[in-house]
Amino acid sequence: MQSKSFIQSTSFQVGSYFVGIFLYVLTFFARNDSSIIALTLGSIFFTGYMVIYEGVEDTIKQTLNRRKFHPNVHLLMTLGALGALFIGEYREAALLILIFSGAHLLEEYAEEKSSKEISNLLNLHPTKARRLRMDGTTDIVDVQELQIDDQVLVLNGDQVPTDGIVISGRSTIDQSSITGESMPVDVQEGSHVFGSTINGSGNFVLQVTKDSQDTVFAKIVELVTDAQQNVSTTATFIRRLSPIYVTLVLILAPLFYLFGLYIMNWGLQVSFYRTMVFLIGTSPCALAVADIPATLSSISHLARQGVLFKGGSYVSNFADIKAIAFDKTGTLTQGQPVVTDFGYVEEFNDVRKDQLKQILVAMESKSNHPLALAIMNYFPKDNGLELEITNKIGEGLESTYNNKVYKVGKPSLFVETSPRTQEIRERLEKQGKTVIFFGEDEQIMMILAIQDVPSPTSFETIQYFKQEHIPTVMITGDAQVTGEAIAQELGIHSVLANVLPAQKSEVINELKQQYGLVAMIGDGVNDAPALVASDIGIAMGTGTDIAIDVADGVLMKHDLTRLIYTHKVSKKLRKIVFQNIVFSMAVVLFLIIVNIFGTINMTLAVTIHEGSTILVLLNGLRMLKNLK
Repeated sequence: MQSKSFIQSTSFQVGSYFVGIFLYVLTFFARNDSSIIALTLGSIFFTGYMVIYEGVEDTIKQTLNRRKFHPNVHLLMTLGALGALFIGEYREAALLILIFSGAHLLEEYAEEKSSKEISNLLNLHPTKARRLRMDGTTDIVDVQELQIDDQVLVLNGDQVPTDGIVISGRSTIDQSSITGESMPVDVQEGSHVFGSTINGSGNFVLQVTKDSQDTVFAKIVELVTDAQQNVSTTATFIRRLSPIYVTLVLILAPLFYLFGLYIMNWGLQVSFYRTMVFLIGTSPCALAVADIPATLSSISHLARQGVLFKGGSYVSNFADIKAIAFDKTGTLTQGQPVVTDFGYVEEFNDVRKDQLKQILVAMESKSNHPLALAIMNYFPKDNGLELEITNKIGEGLESTYNNKVYKVGKPSLFVETSPRTQEIRERLEKQGKTVIFFGEDEQIMMILAIQDVPSPTSFETIQYFKQEHIPTVMITGDAQVTGEAIAQELGIHSVLANVLPAQKSEVINELKQQYGLVAMIGDGVNDAPALVASDIGIAMGTGTDIAIDVADGVLMKHDLTRLIYTHKVSKKLRKIVFQNIVFSMAVVLFLIIVNIFGTINMTLAVTIHEGSTILVLLNGLRMLKNLK
């Protein structure tokens, strides 16, 4: 972002603005015309030096660059003030610039409120790191000097300097700057950590896995920065329309003067006076700020809620989505399998049950398979039993204990199953669950069902979009029965299963042809093509860097209800922008009609016109408030 000089700084402008207001008030106590003129000119200078300068400077610069006349609203207001001074309406000229500059400062407030989110992020950016030497000593170096595979010591209370993997030590880390999650996360050898997070009470050594410009935090800062440049379609249209509109007003102004002089017979002075009122009344000041301040306020608001967008167009367009597609694993589900069902095939006493569970846990503790981890997380871990296991690749585990052979794994590991066991298996598999048998000497003792279950926020999110009559689609590489089981539990409209990663973008294009504007929510590398192909791609902040990099927005933590909030904010934004456009044009039309067919003095015209600009800005700033 381009830095401002001291004179251009908001604090200086605000101070100067209040000096101008003070001078304007003094005009009502002045006893002669020369004092009024001097105070008025002083007021115009102090309240409007920046808008006058920007009006002239920007018009000249844009005209030279485009090689055609390219005026702006600031120039129109400057000409209006000069016209008012010319006919002796000194206070009206000062009032015009005073209110217009006040509206300009409000617009800058909205922009800086949004920019503050970037500043807050940048303030979190780590700058120094303790790089370990070969002899075990440390050097304090700039984060930019770190290279992949460097080893860095992180002491208690330190800011983690960059993304990496813990190679020794353990601690707890506050990851709220990345994930928005307030609860500290335990890390140990093998854990991945993110730059800008805060280390707790322990010390650890991490191995750098990314350059400083490629960290998750750096990508988030880049994403928020992009939001300042990417405005909505409405704002883009207004920006393009504004110089054309101003040029048209400048052409119509002399024609209006001739119309009043020769058609309406107003006379020279009245015709010129009303032409100045026409110039002020038709200025698109309120229209120019109808969208951007509201959109930037929305971006700032959503950033506080843990939802980041690359630009205003995505925030605005989210209200218009006609269908929303979700990846299953890690998006609709928790991304980690858990034991959902567990039972014994026959009745055992408590001692026998404990023995079987100890043997099962001892066997699974030798495996790093995700299903083994799910079983380990389900049963108590205080098990001192040590067993030797044989890995039956693709099927399960086998071990011998007290001259008995124990097996755990797929049903295919066991030659014979009873009708009742087979019935239980089929029932669980129809629910999309993975069935695991545990047996002793070919006799099945336990049945477990494991599934990647929906996240706690998925059901509420799906039901909201269902109420909004927006079809929900699950896209998954899993089997049809697995996908349909989750979809039925959540109430999803349709399921597209057995979809390969390369096919996901084709599926999104088909959905766009069927429904129109489509949003895609995903978290993995395999979701990246679909996120790019969708009209609005949103990545989970807990997902992969590639997904975050290509997405149009990011949910900073795994909470799909933020999509509900975003949709409500987007709908409110659309409503406010529509209100602003209709109101601003209605005021212009009212002032034109009253100026032609009635009588309206310049003071009232300035107050109504510039007051409407302030009202439009304040209406847009309502987007900073949290929704109820």
